[in-house]
Amino acid sequence: MELLDTVMKWIVAPVTGFVIFMFNRQQRHETEIAVIRATMSEQKTAHDREFKEMRENFKAVFAKLDSIEQALRK
Repeated sequence: MELLDTVMKWIVAPVTGFVIFMFNRQQRHETEIAVIRATMSEQKTAHDREFKEMRENFKAVFAKLDSIEQALRK
């Protein structure tokens, strides 16, 4: 009985504590990864939208320059 008590105290309890610690840490990392992925997705969407707006603005500027060039050639 004394051997069982010693094994429980010095082997099973620390291993159980370590497993619980690693499980909690893994859950926290999983949550952080999910948050980072969501943030990255939002940033990509915003970047794509800004890039599309900028491309449309450049098209408008070049169209205006083309009309100015045509007016000057007349």
